[in-house]
Amino acid sequence: MVSNKLEFGTEIIFKDESYKIIGACIAVHNELGEGFLEAVYQEALGLEFKLRNIPYEREVELDIYYKDNLLAKKYQADFICYDEIIVELKALSGLESTHKAQLINYLKVTNMQLGILVNFGQSSLVNHRIVNNFYKFV
Repeated sequence: MVSNKLEFGTEIIFKDESYKIIGACIAVHNELGEGFLEAVYQEALGLEFKLRNIPYEREVELDIYYKDNLLAKKYQADFICYDEIIVELKALSGLESTHKAQLINYLKVTNMQLGILVNFGQSSLVNHRIVNNFYKFV
């Protein structure tokens, strides 16, 4: 289920899918508000994805390679939706550059094009679409 593929600045990649994912996040934030632990938002968002028929995998282990050698250390993405979009959740009073860097690293190791960083820890939901500048067309 792929739509709105990258066309070098002419279209937003995965526009429809992103809209649906962010809509589900807004619904969770509207229902729960701020103040819960990240794990609570993660569980609630999984339920909301099911209600909205958004395909996802939860707590996906990501392999990391160094010079073609698989490292023992793994990353863990909160969600991968539509087999193509990494969704990383936070429940903090504010986001820092390290949170964006974390998602960028997830994009690098998976060679996925898009990540969405979502923070439930503020009075209004905060989300950032992050495009993988290191994406390799294969």
